[in-house]
Amino acid sequence: MDVLKKVPHRHFVFSIPKILRRYFIYDRKLLHDLSRCAWESLKVFLQEVMHEKNPVPGAVIAIQTFGDLLGFNPHCHILITDGCFYGKGMFRVAPPLELKKLEAIFRHKVFCMLIAKKKIARAMTAMLSTWRHSGFNVFCGNRIQPKEKEAMETLAQYIIRASFSQERMQYLADEGTVVYSAKDGKDRKVFDAPEWLAAMCSHVPNRGEQMVRYYGWYSNVARGKRQKLGEDGIIPHIIESDRPSAACRKSWARLIQKIYEVDPLICPKCQGTMRIISFIEDREIIKTILSYLGLWLIRSRPPAKAHAPPERKYAVDGSCHSAFPDHAAQGDPNYSWDAYIAT
Repeated sequence: MDVLKKVPHRHFVFSIPKILRRYFIYDRKLLHDLSRCAWESLKVFLQEVMHEKNPVPGAVIAIQTFGDLLGFNPHCHILITDGCFYGKGMFRVAPPLELKKLEAIFRHKVFCMLIAKKKIARAMTAMLSTWRHSGFNVFCGNRIQPKEKEAMETLAQYIIRASFSQERMQYLADEGTVVYSAKDGKDRKVFDAPEWLAAMCSHVPNRGEQMVRYYGWYSNVARGKRQKLGEDGIIPHIIESDRPSAACRKSWARLIQKIYEVDPLICPKCQGTMRIISFIEDREIIKTILSYLGLWLIRSRPPAKAHAPPERKYAVDGSCHSAFPDHAAQGDPNYSWDAYIAT
């Protein structure tokens, strides 16, 4: 708690889809890269809404690998400043963030990281991008004010908690099994002894592996520099955000250009500059427009295609082997392939 400064903070949770979790269980070094992806996504988002010079947020990221029933679920709990430090002892509060855009940046960075590590191919990223629900998720909690020490301590204890709870575990000695209940008590899972040990061992960090990391203003390097200058004990002067949420929404184009290296306000046909006329939020109107353009179902999975059976060549000479065994009828079957598929 000595690391955190007396400024507003927020709790974020970054999670990934199930199809990508298997790469992290066999290569735990990727967990550090996952926390770096979450940090860089938040940093670029917070710095974009600040107009001060060299604004820096501070974050503490706890990497957790366990789910409710001890399944392997790598995700990041982040305690981050709700704004950025700048200058000497100055702090400006950030306006509300748009989670969908933050989630898109995080998804893009995770894809790039896994491709660079040669864990997945670009074809998989293209496939995952067509899913209606990507499996990536970003949760944001309420703002925690500096005076709410109890809430901050409770949250800090929560994000570094143990992988399992003894209160929810029941050992059946006669059967040699362990019954583990879900947090809400509505579900439970029965493990035999080897399964329980395997589930527990999958969440044990490797030797020297750090599960809590510090970034930005809270990094070891930044704290060391401030301590040498005698500035680490300065109580920050908090300044509320002077940018309304409506003004911050205009920065979405700059964020897309910075992350994806594509300017969404440049016309793809004439390369001229476009401007926003209005925002359409009614779902039925959006569906009507996209259906007319043939784009409404573009992100849904394509229907399965029925393939014709392979062409068979049957022998007409008795010296050749037949396509069917001796007990089967020689030549083509009496039924067509269409009728066979229909049945």
